[in-house]
Parts: sequence; structure tokens; C-alpha cells
Amino acid sequence: MIWRMRRRSRTVCLSLVLVSIFLHVLLAFVSLSLYRQPCDPSPLTRMPSSKHQANKTGITVLSESLADGPQRDSPGSKGHDGAPPDKFQGGKIAPVKAPSVEPLASSLAKLHALFHHPLYNAPITSIKEDDFLLRVKPKLRSDSSSRKWVSASHESYDDAHWNSSSDSHPPWLRFHLAISRWQLYPHPDPNMESVIQQLATHRIVSAVQKTGGTQLKLVMTFPNYGQAMFKPMKQERDDETNYNLYYFSDFERHNAEIGAFHLDRILGYRRIPPVVGRQVDVIKEIKNITTDRRLARTFFNSPVGNVCFYGRCSYYCSTEHAICGRPTDLEASLALMLPDLSLANRRSWRSPWRRSYSRSKLATWETEPDYCATIKKTAPYDKGTRLVDFIDMVILDFLMSNMDRHHYETFEKFGNDTFLLHLDNGRAFGRHSKDEPSILVPLEQCCRIRRSTWLRLRLLSRPQYRLSDVMRASLSHDPLHGVAPLLTEPHLAALDRRLKAVLDAVSRCMEKHSEGGADEVIYDDISQTKDMKTPAVSSHQPE
Repeated sequence: MIWRMRRRSRTVCLSLVLVSIFLHVLLAFVSLSLYRQPCDPSPLTRMPSSKHQANKTGITVLSESLADGPQRDSPGSKGHDGAPPDKFQGGKIAPVKAPSVEPLASSLAKLHALFHHPLYNAPITSIKEDDFLLRVKPKLRSDSSSRKWVSASHESYDDAHWNSSSDSHPPWLRFHLAISRWQLYPHPDPNMESVIQQLATHRIVSAVQKTGGTQLKLVMTFPNYGQAMFKPMKQERDDETNYNLYYFSDFERHNAEIGAFHLDRILGYRRIPPVVGRQVDVIKEIKNITTDRRLARTFFNSPVGNVCFYGRCSYYCSTEHAICGRPTDLEASLALMLPDLSLANRRSWRSPWRRSYSRSKLATWETEPDYCATIKKTAPYDKGTRLVDFIDMVILDFLMSNMDRHHYETFEKFGNDTFLLHLDNGRAFGRHSKDEPSILVPLEQCCRIRRSTWLRLRLLSRPQYRLSDVMRASLSHDPLHGVAPLLTEPHLAALDRRLKAVLDAVSRCMEKHSEGGADEVIYDDISQTKDMKTPAVSSHQPE
């Protein structure tokens, strides 16, 4: 009996062992079959690993000439709304291959050729003495041929000896003396290199917060009494603005200010003061030299040891929006300050196409298609060049996707007959994957554009002067380019796409006004400058 029970127990144990072995073998087969399945998608469905590559699009090569006008995009190219040009093949997405970046040497050659093109070197009228912003004094007889400026703080500022010769003037003063009724600086400007060098390298002796505004800005002063507007780095260059963020809630970007200056010069406007990128030491070049007590009280050390500050302003000045060094180094843009308002007062104009700055209310121009007809009858847009000057600014804003142009300024001395200042561009270059067609509404409603602007835009659409290439080359001269490109490749590609949208809008205007001829759309500012001399910059002493 006992022998039979032992035999049954052995049988049960053996059965359990066999069942266990079978289950382990089965589990091994199942695991092996799962392991053999690929974890990555197939090459046809694989998406780019980088968020920037996901937004890259093919740059359509436009083979049009200036005489024939631009051609349409080739099939499959990216549209103006920024939709990716992926194609469906057999139910799977096959992304279009991103364009290869042109070598920098080739882009620099294009930039050199562009600035030597006749469209950028057209003769203009001689500038009269009254057409310079700062009046000049004739030489006065005196025992001393120089004028000495002495700072109250001998340790910080230079003792400046300035006489009637422009060679003795610091770069910022030479820049101020060259401002005229028609532009901030001439082309070419022999003084530009000196201005850029001052902004990028000169010692900073004072840093105080600029009053007003929704975000922090500082005024930096140099030993030669020059001043610059300081805007700090608040986000990485490749951070694209959230689509759910309203334009008036966006952060200002230091690289946008730099990019706007270069784009303005490439378009031939010369209406933005020089802007340079620079790395500053938060402690040595701000905290230790500031006389602004309110600013000084906002410095603190972050949990990881970085030195931060936030200043005082309307909205984005708090510990949640602090500006932090790494640990003390901070990137920023420095823009040369314009002459003091006591010397050259400026008038602020409200943009007729100003946005409502409301989350629910639309502006008048958004609901009235014939809105421009009213504006054309309203001063100062009813005569002179004010309307086409404004359209120039609209094109600049559309190319860099700046929706925050609620006001613009002019120098009061010149009245209505002068250029518009393109200031405060910090909210530009926020999105590259989507265009904002509402920025172009003034051009589409008014159907008016300068001939010189139109020709330069067409020139920049040609492969040998492609806008993205010359912009890349121009930005490579900035000191911060050595750290990282100021604009990412998707932003440069967006410039070409938006340029084509502008040219298409002008073509539609010409079709719309075909009966009246091109003169109804094109304001001819080139024939007016024929047989005129290039101006010479005055070197007299300012008042």
C-alpha cells in the first residue's frame, strides 16, 4: 500500500515537472517571436528624429527671370500655409527629402554680388543740410580746436576730445550724423564696421533698466558715451512658439532683433538701427555696475547656481520669468540707440492695420474688405510715399512673421515726408512651420508697392541671390554665430516660401488692376532718382 502511494506521488511530481518544462519552452518561443519583430518603423514610415527636421521642407528653386516674373511651385512643394509636403505611397508616408544646406562660402559670394547689384547702388538725390537729422554748426573761431567732454566718473568714461573732423568722432556719433530724411545709414556705409565692433566688444560702464514695456530691457552705456538697447536671451533659438499662444503673449527673442536688422538691410530698406549679438557677464557687466536699485534688488541665484535677475516691468518681470546666466554668461542683442529725444524727437503713429489685441474681438480691417479705400483718403496716407513706406514695413513683418506691429515711428523734424523706423522686432521669427497671411492684408487690400521694392524682391527670389542664402551669409558675420546659427534652417527656408507668397500677392493685384495698367499697383520711385548724385555724409559738428 505504501509502495503504491509512493509510486503515485512520483508520477504526480514527474507530471508537474513535465508541465513546467512545457510552459517554459512555450514562454521562450513566444518571447523569441516578439523579439524578432522590428521595434523601429520601416524606412518608408520613419519620421525624422529631430523636431526641426520634421518641419524642414524642400526649397523650390524658382527659375524665373526679372522680366518674366516668378513661376508657380512645382507639384508636391510646400504651400503657403506651411503644410508639410509629404506624399502618400502605398498607404505609407514618404517625406520629401530636406534640401542640403549651401556651403557658407557660396552664400557669402551671393551676398557680395547682391550688395553690388545696381538695384542696391542706384544714385539718389544729393542730401541738403536740412535733410540731415542733426543740424550742424559751422566752424567757429576759437583758441581751442577741440571740445572736451569729461564725465563725472573719470574711472568709467573716456575724456573725449571731439573737433570738427569726423575722424575724431566715436562710431555712434558718426552714425547719428549720417541719419537723413531718407534712411538711417547709406549703402555702403564705411562706418558700419566700427559701429558693429563697438556694440560687440566695447566695455560696458553702465546698465540700467529701460522704463515701460511688457518685458525687461536694459540701456547699456559705453566709455565713449554711446548707448545700446539690451534684450536678453529668453529661450533657445530652435524653440518654436506654441500655436495656442496669442501673439501679444509671446516672448521677445534676442535673435529676432538681430535677424530683423540683417533682413531689413538685405531688403534695401536701412530703417533698423544696427543690432549685434553679444555674450555678457551678468555679474561684472550688469549687477556690479548698475545704479538702478530696483534692478539690483531682483538678482538671485537659481537652485543650480546660475545668476538670475528679472527687473521691473508690466507683465514678464518676476521670478517665474527670470533671466539666467550659465552660470554668469548670458546671450543678448545690443541695438544702437537713436539720438536722444531732446535732440531728435520722434512721433509715434498708430498702425491703421493694428490688431485688436483681444482674444475675441476682430479689428475693423479684418471685417471690411474695402478698408484700404478709406485709409487712402486719410492723412498722411492720402499723399506722398507714406502708404508705400507702410507696405514696405508690412512685407518685412510678413517675411519674419511679426504680428506685433501696433505702432511705428518717424522723426518729427521731417514731418510726413520721411521713412518709417522699423523698431521693436523681438516677437519676430517665432514660427517657421506656419505663415500668417493676415500680416499681408494691407498689401492685398491696397495693391500698392514701390517699384524698387518689387524689383529687389524678385531679385531675391532668383537662385543666384536666393533670400535664404544671403540671409545665412549675412548672419554669419554676427559674433554669436560662432555659438550657434542665429536662425535655424527651417526659419531660412520659411523666408523663401513667404517671399514667393508676397510676389504672388503682387501678381494677383496686377491681374485685378489689369485694365488700369501696372501704374495702379507699382509706385515708380526709380525714374525719380535718375541722373542724381550719391550723397556725401556731412562731417560737421552737431549742435
